Amino acid sequence: MTELILGLETSCDETAAAVISDGGAILSNVISSQAQIHARYGGVVPEVASRRHLELVEPVVADALEQAGAALEDVSAIGVTQGPGLVGALLVGLSYAKGLSWASGVPLVPVDHLRGHVASLFLGEEPLAPPFLCLLASGGHTLLLVVRDYDSHEVIGGTRDDAAGEAFDKGARLLGLGYPGGPALDRLARTGDATAYRFPIARMEGLDFSFSGVKTALLYAVKDLGDAALAEQRADLAASYERAIVQALLQRIEQAAESMSMETVAVVGGVAANSALRAGLLARGVRVAPLALCTDNGAMIASAARYAPKLLETDYLSIDAYSSR
Repeated sequence: MTELILGLETSCDETAAAVISDGGAILSNVISSQAQIHARYGGVVPEVASRRHLELVEPVVADALEQAGAALEDVSAIGVTQGPGLVGALLVGLSYAKGLSWASGVPLVPVDHLRGHVASLFLGEEPLAPPFLCLLASGGHTLLLVVRDYDSHEVIGGTRDDAAGEAFDKGARLLGLGYPGGPALDRLARTGDATAYRFPIARMEGLDFSFSGVKTALLYAVKDLGDAALAEQRADLAASYERAIVQALLQRIEQAAESMSMETVAVVGGVAANSALRAGLLARGVRVAPLALCTDNGAMIASAARYAPKLLETDYLSIDAYSSR
């Protein structure tokens, strides 16, 4: 008999819920984004995000169950993001999931958000099986992982400063683009000349990343141009800046795959939605998470919950959210 898993994700500014089968089929995947709300502030405001999650979590879960043609009593486990993320936002989802579990008697499965991103590769008609090398690139994290089984991974490289997604967002802000910055910069870069400017690619020891240098180089380029010239060169700056970040990611992936002797390589996280990066990855035969599963979503949390311990009533009441690993 097929078992169903409900996944709930509230780590930042997406209220998301999904229902999947224990075989990895996605039966529903509902995401309510707060991007328009936070656009007026130029970034995510934690208090605003938490209050919006409070308003949305119940209808989003109800919608996910309805689309899956399921009721809560049909669910065998409830997976929920425990961290890392914004603590206030996480507590909304975690508290709601605890309440659902308590009321229904369905076991609760706390899930690490980063492990959820990796688990997005285990879904769909062509799931990826370990072992493989994985780049997790998002607004808050840039990590190289060796995934040897379904429920764990080894970190072999990370960023020394900004995450790749953070670098895209900060670059977009320097160029006067809207929020969310990463997608805005991606759209503008498609109309520019990526060879117009030569921005630096950091050469770090080992397999680590650094994006502070390229961000500083863009800052000085913008200051040197002035407003009038910036308006003319904005697309070229965006394309050249994007190219530097993408090349840094691609070079590290190739280096890591060679040093770890890994034949299969995959990329997950919000940055995997960047069109230039996806093109470069696909040209190299790298497995990329589907666009719908790149940004935060409930399906990836439900997927990770398949391989994590289920907690019963007295075991899950004391667990708490965490902001960082």
